[in-house]
Amino acid sequence: MTKEEKIEAIRQRARKNFSLGYNCCECVTEAVFSLVDTGLPEEAKKMATGFGGGIGLYGDTCGALVGAVMAVSAVHGRSKLPEGEGKEAMLKGKEQLYGRPGLYRLFNQVPNRLKEKYGKTLCRELTSQWHDAWLCRDHALYCREIITDAAGIAADLILSDKNELASKPFGDNVEKLKD
Repeated sequence: MTKEEKIEAIRQRARKNFSLGYNCCECVTEAVFSLVDTGLPEEAKKMATGFGGGIGLYGDTCGALVGAVMAVSAVHGRSKLPEGEGKEAMLKGKEQLYGRPGLYRLFNQVPNRLKEKYGKTLCRELTSQWHDAWLCRDHALYCREIITDAAGIAADLILSDKNELASKPFGDNVEKLKD
């Protein structure tokens, strides 16, 4: 299976997951965890449940976005801190996250890509027109598109060259880091 075919398979599995009853975050993580070897046990998918509806319907960060970050983290995240002690270890850890390549550069792409397409990343803002008719047909179809796109972003970040992606400039970020 080519990279493009695998990305599309993940996108379509996430899309179908929504009609099976998975929430937005579960749709993305289940699709990636089922089609990519993360090394994590099957039960790891349970961690996604609470993020649906922007964290338990609270409306914060889109659950599909969180699922994408969780999926990318399952493959590219840190499993331990760098070797060393004290300041030396802290500086190595900072370099892993902020450097070039740096993991924050990789993960920063998920919300920035979704925001580029949808203009927002908060569930309550993305779904504001349906607050009086939650999960009506139009709302469900809209969220299904976000889920499909988030799964595709995750798959692309997982299946592409990690160091190349982790060397890209930061998009919007709270520290206002620029390259």
